[in-house]
Amino acid sequence: MAEDSEFCRPRLIRFSDCDPAGIVFYPQYFVMLNGLVEDWVNEGLGLSYHGLVAQRRIGLPTVKLEVDFRAVSRMGDQVMLGLAVERLGSRSMTLRVRCFEPVGGEVRMQMQQVLVTTSLETHRAVAIPDDMRAAILRNAPALG
Repeated sequence: MAEDSEFCRPRLIRFSDCDPAGIVFYPQYFVMLNGLVEDWVNEGLGLSYHGLVAQRRIGLPTVKLEVDFRAVSRMGDQVMLGLAVERLGSRSMTLRVRCFEPVGGEVRMQMQQVLVTTSLETHRAVAIPDDMRAAILRNAPALG
């Protein structure tokens, strides 16, 4: 079950996501959930991910991941991917990102991910851009 401040998108588990056993090969979750982060920036925050990276030269690298794999996902399964901001710092944010069943809400995998905003010129941490911070706080006012 999705929470109010959680950004969610449906996702079909594809052949290309799976290993020979027919279940999601675990690194594919990271690819799926990175796509969710891009969708969240574009659609959830109303910013341009491409603009952030290509024009503004702001990166969002992952600096920490903690992952729990709880149940398998198989080719043909329809799942939901969800993202919620748990913590908003000055230069980093902690996300709870998960894959779960759309009906019933059983969690297939969940991770806590720390992203840092960086300059793609210097590769050093920079402040979260003001427009990004404002958009995050609009969507998750409890963080403010």
